[in-house]
Amino acid sequence: MGSAQTVVCVKRVKQDEPEEWDESMPLPGDIIEGFAENDADELFQPAKAKSELSSQLGKIGQKVKTIWVKVRRGDGTHKLRVRVVSEKSSMLQRKYTITAARDDRHVAVLGDLTLEQCTTLQEMSRRVMNVDFRGFNRKEVKYDWKRKVGTYLPDQGSTVVSSILFLPFQCEYYIEATVSRCMAWFTAAISSGAPLVFVNIQTEQIVTSEKMNPTGKEICRGKQQNHTTAVELVQGIRLWFLPGVEEVPLEMIPEPGEARFGMDIKRTAEGFICVNSVTKGSAADRAGLQQLLEEANAKKHLLVISRLEGKSLMPSCVGSNGLIYCCDHNEIRDTLTSAIDQMEIVQLHIMAWPNQTRPHASKAISAATLRPPNGYYHSPPL
Repeated sequence: MGSAQTVVCVKRVKQDEPEEWDESMPLPGDIIEGFAENDADELFQPAKAKSELSSQLGKIGQKVKTIWVKVRRGDGTHKLRVRVVSEKSSMLQRKYTITAARDDRHVAVLGDLTLEQCTTLQEMSRRVMNVDFRGFNRKEVKYDWKRKVGTYLPDQGSTVVSSILFLPFQCEYYIEATVSRCMAWFTAAISSGAPLVFVNIQTEQIVTSEKMNPTGKEICRGKQQNHTTAVELVQGIRLWFLPGVEEVPLEMIPEPGEARFGMDIKRTAEGFICVNSVTKGSAADRAGLQQLLEEANAKKHLLVISRLEGKSLMPSCVGSNGLIYCCDHNEIRDTLTSAIDQMEIVQLHIMAWPNQTRPHASKAISAATLRPPNGYYHSPPL
């Protein structure tokens, strides 16, 4: 008795979120009948076996980024737009497969299966696609991003939330050590008087090309050697925070004859720039900084500058050598000197603490500004 006839079929997909599947993607049970660079019927080349298809995909993938495949699904055929990718599991001989054009995670695992096996897999796919959590079909709609940002973001130069990235030390192989340093930095910043508000913490993978030689079991580091270049995957920690409960904008307006704005600044150990002193009667004083500084000193807060001329002055990263990457003190000084020489107005933003005085009724920028208006939503009675 001869062996059963086989066809090239999608055995499974490497996508752990079946609720994100849709009919435009390769699905388990799809029978690959052909492929082509565009969707014209006469251009499709037949797919006879997995090994042959893999070789052909490798050749066509060198010429175009996306291709079309014709699949048989149930009683009908469908043309799917896909991308050609290399199989990561093939080490000795490079093999190729396809992935959904709009989702790199949706990688198809191909195989030579019988028609009966394909039918079983297709039935499974239909059950997954028809379950309740799929909800309604999704469609793409246009959105006027430029107008919405200009209308609803309090200040187009502000992202409202800020973050700082912590890289592991070269001797750290467990993510907990990086998390501990991250939280120690945040607690120290709060204790020094910076009015930061915790939002979230997350892991983040960074690719570096530094040549490092760690010893022991690597857990938050992974390294691949490619000839003379060492490519390293580093598991970092990103801390998200609000720069104060609000950001208060102020304008320092120089008057003829003034040679300084009258504001001295210093950098904290955690990398923040704060106001250290204000000259009486200066542009900084007229902007309200002296009033805020006295209030900050009385309440044991720091008067931290979050932005100068729309540019962030906050620390952005802590490297694997332990150094904090923060704003250049000299560049800030040069910016202020250039502005006073040309008698230009300088705008800065101050991190606010709860119940802080608002000089000259300044319009603060905060996460609260983005909340729905009062009466927009009513909680149901309990």
